[in-house]
Amino acid sequence: MSDHVHDENCDHEHDEEAVFVVTDEDGNEHEMVLVYTFESADQAYAVLLDRNDPEDDGVIFRIEEDGEDEVLVNIEDDEEWERVMKVYEELVAQEAD
Repeated sequence: MSDHVHDENCDHEHDEEAVFVVTDEDGNEHEMVLVYTFESADQAYAVLLDRNDPEDDGVIFRIEEDGEDEVLVNIEDDEEWERVMKVYEELVAQEAD
């Protein structure tokens, strides 16, 4: 991680945050920020963090195309989830090195 402070005094451009509103199983809405994307088995996945609680665990969704749009879909298959988690954990370990 960089110690760089991203504010109005920066001398380079920043991408605008990709924010999604995600409804949990209890019907509560959470503003989630896209922090990372990766691929596994020719399928794209997105890691999102709660915008108001960045210390909370991230959530991983499968990215699917719906016409010209991309939508986030829950991973319901246990085999897919285990494969995705293994890939994600490997990526996190590489980032830590």
